[in-house]
Amino acid sequence: MRYSIIVPVYNRPDEVDELLESLTKQTLKDFEVVIVEDGSIKPCKDVCDKYASILDLHYYAKENSGPGQSRNYGVERSNGDYVIILDSDVVLPNGYLQAINWQLAIGNWQLVAFGGPDAAHPSFTPVQKAISYSMTSFFTTGGIRGGKAKLDKFYPRSFNMGIRRDVYLQLDGFTKMRFGEDIDFSYRIVEAGYMPRLFPDAWVWHKRRTDFRKFFRQVYNSGIARINLEKRHPGTMKMVHLLPTVFTLGVIGLLLITLFFPLACVPIILYSTIICIDSSIKNKSLWVGLLSIPAAFVQLMGYGFGFIESWWKRCILKQDEFSLCERPEVERTAFEKNFYK
Repeated sequence: MRYSIIVPVYNRPDEVDELLESLTKQTLKDFEVVIVEDGSIKPCKDVCDKYASILDLHYYAKENSGPGQSRNYGVERSNGDYVIILDSDVVLPNGYLQAINWQLAIGNWQLVAFGGPDAAHPSFTPVQKAISYSMTSFFTTGGIRGGKAKLDKFYPRSFNMGIRRDVYLQLDGFTKMRFGEDIDFSYRIVEAGYMPRLFPDAWVWHKRRTDFRKFFRQVYNSGIARINLEKRHPGTMKMVHLLPTVFTLGVIGLLLITLFFPLACVPIILYSTIICIDSSIKNKSLWVGLLSIPAAFVQLMGYGFGFIESWWKRCILKQDEFSLCERPEVERTAFEKNFYK
């Protein structure tokens, strides 16, 4: 078997339904699907049963441990030469697997790891389109997440990541990191001497979060992860990773100055106008353009606040990322809560 698609799931039966339906339409059929239910209160077994006769589908249920450990659980029970890691909130175009297979067939057959970009589907809600814009636009992330620009190396993310199964097992898969476990895995792939490659045509529709509150939590966790990743992989933090924090402090500073000098808010208004115009043109919707303004500020400032909290706890207070003590009352860990619950 060529490919094993691994999907950890936590309380998202409707999204799994959409993902599995898109898998039935793949032009390439040499794959299996491994669904790992990660202690869900709303299981997706009934949804999986619906597709059991159409797909080579394997469903497993386990106690909650987070997506990283659930992916490892699924890979250990898979049979493909390559494993493809997907989030449960993605939908695949019909030629997704064919695009991967074609890339491997034209001289990349020895490639160990790869990944693809994401995009907004026309059926997405205006909020989802605005959030997708904020995660891929040049004016927010520099286009790094959009599949056209990247840093010095490409690091696949867990919403769309492929790796040869034997190498996955050799590297012990994902760690127990609370946040940023997919970037940590990509770093370890590179540190092991492999070079992941971007497959621009192997893109997915990614729903991300459906409201700004959930989106804030997501990017806040990403900001937390950046400091933890630097602690694990010294030297991986780049100047671009500091920009959301600089933006956050700049916005706060301008708002404070505005209390005394109203014209100080002009840069914020100018930036918001650029976001609105650019998003309106790209999404062909003024409403999405307007929603992209709060989405951009949530994306940048959510990340910035998470980064600041993590920097304070890890670098100033010298707290550990994980609990190293059996007595909770004296633990000095930076992040106690499991955000998957």
